[in-house]
Amino acid sequence: MAYRLSSKDIWALGFMTFALFVGAGNIIFPPMVGLQAGENVWIAALGFLLTAVGLPVITVIALAKVGGGIEALSSPIGKTAGLILATVCYMAVGPLFAIPRTATVSFEVGIAPLMGSGKLPLFIYSIVYFSLVILVSLYPGKLLDSVGRVLAPIKILALGILGIAAVLWPASDPIPAIQTYKEIPFSNGFVNGYLTMDTLGAMVFGIVIVNAARSRGIESSSLLTRYTMWAGLIAGLGLVLVYLSLFKLGESSGTLVPKAENGAVILHAYVQNVFGGYGSFFLAVLIFVACMVTAVGLTCACAEFFSRYLPLSYLTLVFILGIFSMLVSNLGLDHLIKFSIPVLTAIYPPCIALILLSFTIRWWNNYTRILAPAMVVSLLFGVLDAAKSSEYLSHLLPAWTIHLPLAEQGLAWLLPTVLAVVVCALYDLIVGESKVPKHEVQQDQG
Repeated sequence: MAYRLSSKDIWALGFMTFALFVGAGNIIFPPMVGLQAGENVWIAALGFLLTAVGLPVITVIALAKVGGGIEALSSPIGKTAGLILATVCYMAVGPLFAIPRTATVSFEVGIAPLMGSGKLPLFIYSIVYFSLVILVSLYPGKLLDSVGRVLAPIKILALGILGIAAVLWPASDPIPAIQTYKEIPFSNGFVNGYLTMDTLGAMVFGIVIVNAARSRGIESSSLLTRYTMWAGLIAGLGLVLVYLSLFKLGESSGTLVPKAENGAVILHAYVQNVFGGYGSFFLAVLIFVACMVTAVGLTCACAEFFSRYLPLSYLTLVFILGIFSMLVSNLGLDHLIKFSIPVLTAIYPPCIALILLSFTIRWWNNYTRILAPAMVVSLLFGVLDAAKSSEYLSHLLPAWTIHLPLAEQGLAWLLPTVLAVVVCALYDLIVGESKVPKHEVQQDQG
């Protein structure tokens, strides 16, 4: 008997996907863009939405077509190279940055204003927080029930209340855009969308979404692809609505906190201004649930991935990942953001190239001839962009790197990558001997 998901289950899967995406970065970065972009907020928002919504949705669809795993998507560049890429992505959106950031953001926004900040309160909070993350992550087969049916609706309701409030009750007047948003608002928004880590998260969550559907007895690859795509589209629509409201919140909090250092400060100032004392409690609950869901999803995905390559069980890895993330989270939010920016700036370009080119697999005689050079070029120039964004490495760069096309926008990788694709496409057309391996065609057809 072929099982199918009911409409209720499809929406639950979509809500679960949305809830997995909306974590720490999704909530703190849009208000910061809104505040700093000022009168150019909606131009910056368009760039932000491309990398923070468009690419993640496309990634979910691309992964659905190959069965839900990043390893399958990257197989044309070779098993070793694909495994390295997958490992880097899982580490970045796992124990190094994204999982610890969920704890620091939920602490900074929800707990510190109520109980005070400091190393000891953060340490105690991180122990409690990651104990809960580990407990829920031990039962991945119940994610659709625990997240899709319980936590996700709570999260959506809370975000809806915050979004409606941001539109109806602006806290103050906007302030003029800072210099960088006056000059290049679109590309600044585009690069800031990296910081949500949603595209990398989508590469990790793909298998979680597929496994959640499989937990309902779905085995047909075509049905898995269809349901995963629906889940991605539902999540994408939700993300757009959340981001638009948070841009508005940040823009309308300009004179309230003109020198805010991060989005957490803006959010807390806004809810205090609009909702008073109850606002702090409401925001604490919202951020805790939002971050907890994302941390659970990432922990499950990372433990499942590493259990396939390390001589450790899934349960053991859940504990290791949880404890390691707990220790890293105690570095604090500002340090985590500072360390993550160069890494994300470097690894996003080859991931973008991989995702977009995956839809062109049947265009070429030999797909690897196109993909591998494009990813190498995008990585090399992405590393230059990353070094430029690092306060520790920027002074080491030669002068010519500053004058590369789009270098000021943090997109020096874009034109060389397009050029590499064009040159390799001409070479593929001229040589024209190899054929696309059958297994790749089958993956492309889902």
